[in-house]
Parts: sequence; C-alpha cells; structure tokens
Amino acid sequence: MKITRREVAQKLTDYLHHQIALTELVYWAESAMMDADFDQEDFDALRDIISRIGLADVKAFGITWEECEDFLSRLGYQVDVMVSQTAVSV
Repeated sequence: MKITRREVAQKLTDYLHHQIALTELVYWAESAMMDADFDQEDFDALRDIISRIGLADVKAFGITWEECEDFLSRLGYQVDVMVSQTAVSV
C-alpha cells in the first residue's frame, strides 16, 4: 500500500471532523508504519508525521490542534476553520 500526502491529509481531516476516533487514526498510523510504502517524493515528511500520529494514544504524547495544523501545512494544505452557531431552543 503506497501512502501519499493526500491520504495522510484525508486521515487528519477525518479526525478533525470527528469522522474517525483518535484510536482509529492511531491504528491506521501504526499499520502504515509497519506495512506501507511511502511516496518517495515526500518520504521524510510522511514518515515523520505518521510516526508521530502513531504515538498520539499515549497520554504523555497526545496530539494537539496545532500539531494537526502543522502536519497538514507540511503536506501542502492550509487549514481554514469555520465556526457556526447551532440552533438554540427556547
């Protein structure tokens, strides 16, 4: 399985949108580190980011919003945040 910057960015985006849990993101990263073939063009960045994600379930390491933003930036993506108000029942 070849891992590309796009796939890593999609996994991070899915996590930030609460479409996958942290445990699923970590499992994916751990599996990728063991079995994947990283795109050679982005090998160093992909290896660094995925190895860091693989540690995110350890309390001492965790993963912050800023780290996710940095990872996406290193992969060539810009993070834009949109906040909207939910309906308030009276």
